[in-house]
Amino acid sequence: MSYLDNILFAILLIVGFGFFAASVKKIYRNINLGVDVDRKDNPKARWKNMALIALGQSKMVRRPVAGILHIFVYVGFIIINIELLEIIIDGLFGTHRVFAPYLGVVYDVLIASFEILAILVIIAVVAFWIRRNFIRLKRFIHSDLTGFPKSDANYILYFETVLMILFLLMNASDLHLQNVPGGYSHFHKAGSYPISQFIAPIFNGVSNETVGLLFEVFWWLHIAGILVFMNYLYFSKHLHILLAFPNTYFANLQPEGQFDNLASVTKEVKLMMDPNADPFAAAPADENAAPSKFGASDVQDLNWVQLLNAYTCTECGRCTSACPANQTGKKLSPRKIMMDTRDRLTEVGKNIDANKGTFVPDNKSLLNDYITPEELWACTSCNACVEECPVNISPLSIIMDMRRYLVMEQSAAPMSLNAMMTNIENNGAPWQYSQQDRLNWKNEN
Repeated sequence: MSYLDNILFAILLIVGFGFFAASVKKIYRNINLGVDVDRKDNPKARWKNMALIALGQSKMVRRPVAGILHIFVYVGFIIINIELLEIIIDGLFGTHRVFAPYLGVVYDVLIASFEILAILVIIAVVAFWIRRNFIRLKRFIHSDLTGFPKSDANYILYFETVLMILFLLMNASDLHLQNVPGGYSHFHKAGSYPISQFIAPIFNGVSNETVGLLFEVFWWLHIAGILVFMNYLYFSKHLHILLAFPNTYFANLQPEGQFDNLASVTKEVKLMMDPNADPFAAAPADENAAPSKFGASDVQDLNWVQLLNAYTCTECGRCTSACPANQTGKKLSPRKIMMDTRDRLTEVGKNIDANKGTFVPDNKSLLNDYITPEELWACTSCNACVEECPVNISPLSIIMDMRRYLVMEQSAAPMSLNAMMTNIENNGAPWQYSQQDRLNWKNEN
């Protein structure tokens, strides 16, 4: 490479990683719009969660076919991109396979494993494309997956296929030039190529200069494609390849059926039940003030882990396919809850960007404008969605917080639920009996 090539490559890297860093900064800011919650307890269990679920893919393989194919794509795509470090060094300094002289046989093993993984990625991607576009699994053609989210999955599959093909073509042209009698330019023998050795013969009969030019084209398209794909993540469901790790680490460690209590309400109840408490006593100065809102009506009312969940959602639809409410024809789709939360969070982030760092009220909210009460009240709180999610996302926590807002702020619970709560308040039981008769149910056979 000439110095001009090195300079152009450096500019490409700076632009690519610069845009990516700006996107990461926006994601971090948007997540931190949420209410603070402490998720630093029990680090041992959290590291174990991350190792088993995010790294080990333990929940993915519960559906073996999709799980194994996903492991091919996940492991292949991540490990193959280890070579990106060598590509960067070669691009900046004009070297050729700079690690080969230092790693020896290890380098041969690495390149061979990269190639085998590349072909496995292509096979898995083709299988995923067939499942999504020909077999048309129900969760991939659900009514909540339309427009860009539906196309996004195919875009990702095309991206990955092209990147793997470019990788193999780059290696095949490299291998051809390595084997030129007497050597060619700076191409020295390095690596082992179990797959591209079968591709290399397509360059037979082509001039060395043309093959060298093709190598340069494949090389540049491969690195440029990686940088474009990296920046596409910000707009895509594929962001989970980065966020699955913090998401599983900060996931809720409480038993799935255990709900949290509002601290302010808990204090009031304890005060009411303590015969020695003075209800008129002033609260301690260091005691946290009551929240300005009970529950959540917009993304700023949710906690930051729930917003992290929204960005991490893979849109795989496992949650919705397991949801009993959805299976019986109700409007609720846990996947849509997460997608709506992310869409609203993105809208709030754009509002902040447009107003130089300040959110200007836009007369919109997550509740009603994105998620309807009908969806929220259809939930049976069975935790099937939480159990099914391969990266430990909890749509239920968002549903419960929004329900809490409807009940405690708007008294907008369904009529049957309002009647029950009124009966409990007036009669001490869910039924409309007098105080004296409220235990009569025990006499029923």
